[in-house]
Amino acid sequence: MKIAILGGGGFLGRKISALLARDGKLDGVSVTGLTLFDVAPPPVPEGAAFPISAIGGDVVALPAAAIPADTDVVFHFAAVVSAQAEADYDLGRRVNLRGTDAVIDACRALRKPPRVVFTSSVASFSGGQDAILPDAARQIPANSYGAQKAMAEILLADASRRGFLDAVCVRLPTVTVRPGRPNRAASGFFSGIIREPLLGLEAELPVGDDFAVWICSPRRAMDWLLHAAILDSALMGLDRSVTPPGISVTIAQILAALETVKPGASKLVKRVEDKAIADIVGTWPAGFDPLRGHRFGFGRHESLVELVRAFVADDLEATRADRGL
Repeated sequence: MKIAILGGGGFLGRKISALLARDGKLDGVSVTGLTLFDVAPPPVPEGAAFPISAIGGDVVALPAAAIPADTDVVFHFAAVVSAQAEADYDLGRRVNLRGTDAVIDACRALRKPPRVVFTSSVASFSGGQDAILPDAARQIPANSYGAQKAMAEILLADASRRGFLDAVCVRLPTVTVRPGRPNRAASGFFSGIIREPLLGLEAELPVGDDFAVWICSPRRAMDWLLHAAILDSALMGLDRSVTPPGISVTIAQILAALETVKPGASKLVKRVEDKAIADIVGTWPAGFDPLRGHRFGFGRHESLVELVRAFVADDLEATRADRGL
């Protein structure tokens, strides 16, 4: 099996490439080659028993080598994140929409249509704090990032219908806790209020303690994306998008879980108003009723305390080293 990861330099791309390099298999099938693509050539994980190539470039002008002719699975993670896409409309539309169009064109040129696993987002929905949305809910985005993700889902579904590729679009919850450094995602503070205090640093909180958010851990995100790579897409019909079973939690519950893992850490969280960020995340639904996710075998989520402990076990020391702390 040959695999390509677009956005291979991002944290999900790095985690999945490291797991593939370590295990050497996907669903029991041996990996025979891995291509990593990003703006700059991504780091290559060590220890793989198969060749790995790292390529840099523009996703809109996607080089042919980014998705080699015999690729079986494409993980399409390349994106401009939420607050950045809202602040820079042209960049967000270019990367998130035209970039996906370029991926479709690249897959059309292959001898065999590959499975394409696309990371969509709960930001493609609105409804706010009063909304717990069913699978049949309409996508009515209240931000440019969400609109671009929703449009990309439709493009990929149509490309699947026409046989150009075989897409599974995973509408990820807000992935928490993201390792490394803060990024420009509007949702970044949900990770920040856990990650930074565990590092002994202050974190800013722009919403109230009763604010509810739909989240998942990096462990579950990776499990779901790998499951999407081998899912029988015939079960999905024309609808190639799925909401996996995350968890809906409040800020107060997040801080309580942080306290359970590291007593006193929540004192480093400072309430700082940021209307631009609050306005974006305030439109997102507080939760979902993911019946299709359960039916298609996407695994249930662990508890919030386990989520915090998983960050400590998997990523805290690497994050500390990366930031020179």
